[in-house]
Amino acid sequence: MAGEILFLCHRIPFPPDRGDKIRSFHLLRKLAEIAPVHVGCFGDDARDLSFAPMLAEIAMSQVVLQRNGSRVTGGLRGLARNQPLLVALFDNPAMHQWVAKTLSERPIRAVVAYSVQMAHFVPVLPTTTRFFMDFVDFDSAKYAAYGAEQSGPMGWINRREGRKLLAFERDVAMRADVSTFVSEAEAAMFRAATGAGIDRVRAMENGVALDYFDPSASFTALTSAEKGEGPLIVFTGQMDYRPNIEAVESFARQSLPLIRQSRPDARFAIVGRAPTSAVQALAEIPGVIVTGGVDDVRGWLAAADVVVAPLRIARGIQNKVLEAMAMARPVVASPQAAEGIDATHGAHLLVAPDPSEEAAMVLALLGDTDRAQALGKAARQRMVERYEWDRTLAALPELVMGGTLA
Repeated sequence: MAGEILFLCHRIPFPPDRGDKIRSFHLLRKLAEIAPVHVGCFGDDARDLSFAPMLAEIAMSQVVLQRNGSRVTGGLRGLARNQPLLVALFDNPAMHQWVAKTLSERPIRAVVAYSVQMAHFVPVLPTTTRFFMDFVDFDSAKYAAYGAEQSGPMGWINRREGRKLLAFERDVAMRADVSTFVSEAEAAMFRAATGAGIDRVRAMENGVALDYFDPSASFTALTSAEKGEGPLIVFTGQMDYRPNIEAVESFARQSLPLIRQSRPDARFAIVGRAPTSAVQALAEIPGVIVTGGVDDVRGWLAAADVVVAPLRIARGIQNKVLEAMAMARPVVASPQAAEGIDATHGAHLLVAPDPSEEAAMVLALLGDTDRAQALGKAARQRMVERYEWDRTLAALPELVMGGTLA
């Protein structure tokens, strides 16, 4: 028997319908192929908690705890304890107790922590138990970038978070047997910032569900009323996430007006759950559609003439880009959104450094359907060659268990 695995995750890994849950869902499924898994995770709301029974289909045991307390309370707690605020926001005595109980009662051979805020639930482990840390993204760098562009209280808070979180990440990486990031670019940045060696910090890329995100799969297409008339430009993502909000605001206010000068019938659909009031207000701009959550994003992707990913602050690999490419859609992405993806500008997608270039590239694709179709076809082929989940997670058994599983 290889022993058992304890998997700690900051959000319940069901359903795989947003970036962090997509990776954790596929990670959990792969871990369950290696050994029996015990899952400890949080639910943000009643919808999350309703998916708890689905864990029982994969996990040997589980706990799904409701996150308690406000962001203000968690932030004040973090300041008082001199902790990173991200860690303080996820602190929970019941999770600490469940982890201790599971470690004492089960033959746990490896502890897997998914995302930095779960690392503080991992106690000092016996030398026979491995600690695998999947940071996913270099989060402290994101907060440092926010702080660098802000002034006032929020600038101070984000600069502090960047410093505190980097120190915490460094300490965790030194404790862990191995740590992973979603791309080699992220891993290299972390190694440079912390001095960690390549033997301790590696890349483990995201994949894409190629059988699901497949233009030939069975899914509900948009109705003619939903699709409307004229070219359709689509962005997909969780719409209460700051980088996504900033991306659609930039495109709607800067790129789309330039596009509509030549194509006044062009429309920009913002497709994703939980749009903030700022995102909803974009629907007042001519040509902008804000859908909110949809049952199946594939219908919107399939209907898109072009998919855009104009993120200015982005970490790791953008699932939204992988999914659009898997659906054989031509994609125009910012350098930040394209950085972690092993694809070539001009061959598999187009990379636009600013709003004016975004507009020019989108217009060029709208005016040349043959090129757009060829780019989409090449994008799909690149995903098949490079980003199937079994391929990207092939090293997981060795990373988690350390050598032979016998």
